Amino acid sequence: MRALDLSLSSAELTRVLCDIPSVSGEETPLADAIHESVRSLPHLEVVREGDTIVARTHLGRAHRVVIAGHIDTVPINGNVPTRDIVENGERVIWGRGTVDMKAGVAVQLRLAEQLTEPRSDITWMWYDHEEVAAELNGLNRLSRTRPDLFEADFAVLGEPSNGQVEGGCNGNLRLVVRTEGVRAHSARAWVGENAIHKAAPILSRLAEYRPHTITVDGLDYREGLNAVRIGGGIAGNVIPDACEVEINYRFAPSRTMEDAERHVRDVLAGFPLEVVDRAPGARPGLDAPLAQEFLAAVGAEPRPKYGWTDVARFSEMGVPAVNYGPGDPHLAHHDDERVPVAQIDAVERGLRAWLTE
Repeated sequence: MRALDLSLSSAELTRVLCDIPSVSGEETPLADAIHESVRSLPHLEVVREGDTIVARTHLGRAHRVVIAGHIDTVPINGNVPTRDIVENGERVIWGRGTVDMKAGVAVQLRLAEQLTEPRSDITWMWYDHEEVAAELNGLNRLSRTRPDLFEADFAVLGEPSNGQVEGGCNGNLRLVVRTEGVRAHSARAWVGENAIHKAAPILSRLAEYRPHTITVDGLDYREGLNAVRIGGGIAGNVIPDACEVEINYRFAPSRTMEDAERHVRDVLAGFPLEVVDRAPGARPGLDAPLAQEFLAAVGAEPRPKYGWTDVARFSEMGVPAVNYGPGDPHLAHHDDERVPVAQIDAVERGLRAWLTE
């Protein structure tokens, strides 16, 4: 894989990155291109761990910051290659990954090449497998093998935030509840027990549930508890003997993992639950001095982050972190993903100001 041309504008680099497919599990070609692009930069020490690339300065500054972005996307659905469109009179780049989150990665790569004398030492991280289970996440893997690379005073994740600052993030809990029945011919249903019917009370409780909005450090985090998948049945003439409902709970960062699990078990009391994936939330961390400087430099009002992001991983390691990147988070994973060029440029200006002035 040839090196990327880091002299391109962040917008043009966004298109190049998006046109290199990197669905989770298939990031190697893009990781190769990023590695080839940064390893020869004399002001950076470069470390590669699988498809995660870390590049950092060693200038002896008083503070160190981490700026990170994931390079994988959800599956492509006819939305690569990218194309330019005009929306409300402004240039917009359309295509998979433009929002989540290759526009943010493009900004980071451009600044990593250009900022040879930043005011703080910088650790740049580009990592794989963010869009899938937490145990596969490149940062999760790196935190076990090279925890020293996470030593910093503050971190910025380039997740889409409409060019605003989103503090912390909700936690994420996935659980499965199973019901059992007795298989029988559907013409003689009374002989069996319908496991899908037994799931009806589970769905009723979830439909009746009213999620909470919880204020944490001045930001309001909206929670959500939802069935996200249901499976059962053998054939069109067979009473099903098994049914499985997958449940997703997005919870405010004031709750611990144990609190979150206890809450779901209370809501679904009487049904056996199995936790299949969990990731803690992160408090906003906006009281840190570097966070205040960051807010002033980029000129943004902080907002809560509803979706889970890797700010939680940094928070667990004692590093306050925020989300700041181009793109509307409502369009993340959408087949009509698109990002305004003006927003890419604004995020680049904001980060550049914070890191140099």
